[in-house]
Formats: sequence, C-alpha cells, structure tokens
Amino acid sequence: MRHLKKGKKFHRKTGQRKAFMKSLSSNVILKNKITTTETRAKAVKSAVEKLVTLAKKQNLNALRLLLARLNKKAALKLYNDIAPKYKEKKGGYLRVIKMTKPRKGDSAPMALIEFV
Repeated sequence: MRHLKKGKKFHRKTGQRKAFMKSLSSNVILKNKITTTETRAKAVKSAVEKLVTLAKKQNLNALRLLLARLNKKAALKLYNDIAPKYKEKKGGYLRVIKMTKPRKGDSAPMALIEFV
C-alpha cells in the first residue's frame, strides 16, 4: 500500500529523480515558462512554489538553501529578481495550463507551466 507516500517517481531512482526535479525547477526559473507533460508540470509546480516561499525570506540562510537545491544562476535569479515580486502574495506563484494537443511521439498530455 502507498499510504502517506507523496510525489511521483517518474520511473527513476532517487538520485536521478532529484537531479531531474532540480533541472526542471531551474529551467522554469530561468525561462519563466516551459512546456512539459502534465504530470511533470504538477510535480515541479509544488517544488518551485516552496522555493519561492523560501526565497521571500531574503536572508542568508534562505540563499544558502536555494544554492544547495538549484544551480547558482537559477538560485540567484529566484532570490534577487523573482521573490521580491511576490513579497505580498501568500501563494499561487505558478500556473499550469493544459494544452489541447498531446505530444506527437507517445500522445502524452502536455501542459505549459509559467509564473503568474
């Protein structure tokens, strides 16, 4: 049974999954919006929103945690540019928009994830 087991595994081992989520999160932060599958978009949404909430604290500890969880360029952009915009907002920093056409190769449902 899967009681209290949160999150998707994406058919990857733990290290691969962490690197995969780190890469997706960094791409969303650096590009402000990306197109990916619905499942990946839903998973990365919660991860990035937690990082934005952390970056809103604007202290040294938050910056160090961001640098540990993202690559340097994405962490600095999130800390310096994105987080101050959402200083007054309590949550809901990202939106997931489902696209009408599925992916051509395997017909996977696609979604666009972007900052609000």
